[in-house]
Amino acid sequence: MKTGTHLFLFKIILDKQNQNRHFLKENTSIKNVLNKKVFLVQTYTTIGFLSQNYDSLALLKERKIEKPFLSVTNSFKTLKSLTRVPKEHKNRVRRSKKISFVYANNRAIRVVKDKKHADFIRQFSWMYSTSANETGLSYHKEFAFSKSDIIVEDSQGLFEGESSSIYRLTRDKLQRLR
Repeated sequence: MKTGTHLFLFKIILDKQNQNRHFLKENTSIKNVLNKKVFLVQTYTTIGFLSQNYDSLALLKERKIEKPFLSVTNSFKTLKSLTRVPKEHKNRVRRSKKISFVYANNRAIRVVKDKKHADFIRQFSWMYSTSANETGLSYHKEFAFSKSDIIVEDSQGLFEGESSSIYRLTRDKLQRLR
C-alpha cells in the first residue's frame, strides 16, 4: 500500500445517497471525492461514525449540540495544533494505546496508532468520532447502515470491540472518566 496524503486505501466506497460506487484510483484524495459526509468505519477500537461535520453527527445521534464529540487524529503534529499537552503528561500521551484524553480546553482527543485507521484519518487530518449505535444501546447493523452516508469496509469487515478509555489531564493530575 502506498503511503502519503493520497493513497488507494479501500477498493469500493458506497455512496448511499445516490447508490453509486466510487472506485478510487491512486492519487485521488478521499477528501476531494467525499467531503463533509458521515462515514461508517471500523476504527481500531469499535465501529464508529466519523465526520468533520459536527452538526451532522449531532443530528444523526440525536444528541444535544452542546455535548462534545471525541476528535481523532493520526499525528502528534495535528494534536499540537488542536491543544496543548501538559509537560507532565507528554510521554503518557505519546505511549498510550486506545486511550483518549480530555485536555484543559475541554476537548477530548485520541491519537490513532492503528495503521489502517490512521491512513484513513490522514486524508482529513482530524475527524469527530462517535460510536455507531443509538445513544445508550448496543450496535445494530441496520441503524448504522441507515444513518451513515458512506460505508468504508476493508477485507476484515465491521466488528464491535471495546471502546477506548478516557482520562482527563490537568497540569499535574490524571483522572479516569471511562
